[in-house]
Amino acid sequence: MNDQLVKFMLGTGHVRGVLVRLDATWAELQKRRSYPQAISALVGQMAAASTLMAGSLKFDGALVLQIQGDGPLKLAVAECQPDFGLRATAKMADDLQDDAVLPTDLAALVNLHGKGRCAITLDPRNPESGLQPYQGIVALTDPQGATLPSLAAMLEQYLAQSEQIDSMLMLASDEQAVCGLLLQRMPAAQHAAEGAEQTEEDFARARHLAATLTPEELLRLAPEDILRRLFWEEEVRVFEPQSPRFHCTCSRERVAGMLRMLGRDEVESILAEQGEVDVRCEFCGQGYAFDAIDAAQVFLNTLAQPPVASNRH
Repeated sequence: MNDQLVKFMLGTGHVRGVLVRLDATWAELQKRRSYPQAISALVGQMAAASTLMAGSLKFDGALVLQIQGDGPLKLAVAECQPDFGLRATAKMADDLQDDAVLPTDLAALVNLHGKGRCAITLDPRNPESGLQPYQGIVALTDPQGATLPSLAAMLEQYLAQSEQIDSMLMLASDEQAVCGLLLQRMPAAQHAAEGAEQTEEDFARARHLAATLTPEELLRLAPEDILRRLFWEEEVRVFEPQSPRFHCTCSRERVAGMLRMLGRDEVESILAEQGEVDVRCEFCGQGYAFDAIDAAQVFLNTLAQPPVASNRH
């Protein structure tokens, strides 16, 4: 099946939804970086979740979902561009053995000592738009302080509490695909004439129907078959499908900008010790080597080129 992101509306527009299926994109992500099964599953779900959330927004920029863990997982990042170019990476604890058997429990994986953090960042594509990056903090725990059981539960709580949007999120991943379904209740203000009560009833019905979908069905069925399976009695309006794909935004120019930010003295110190500066992208694995001549050119161009706004490469 092809990688797809499908947006849809139910009934009179009280409920909107997004479905995503990543096959080739997930295969490319796995080919470039290899992780233990528990971390791979989480990275895949983050990739699907970032794509779903980007698909639900009207925003010209990147959506970045990031977890900083205090257990076996130290860092996981998924980034979705406005054209649904997608990349993701993860970093494990330094003392973790390659053949270590990791817990599948999310609390033990990312919030072992209660210091894990999760954030969603919206990074505008055009600096001249006047928009500033926005970051929302995603709680890893419920109001009682217990670590939530899944990434989906964390993001549902965030959307309900921080964004004031009632949502249902399902995520599933295996070695072949990562998939997700996002349902959201439209704000009652958009349907004031019909009243908030009908909006809530329609969302409750859609959520009940979606809850009958198993993770296996989410992974194995095409998006159109999922919509038919769940909402065959409903009026479903399906919009033009989008095509998510793997895409890394790293480049030699971005790395050169990073070296300028690092400073001439630090770069020359690395050159003296190693003979060249070797930078490898943590997302795609692409390497960029700068010898003494390359580095000199980087700093000769400092006055001609403005500093890079972001250090992501």
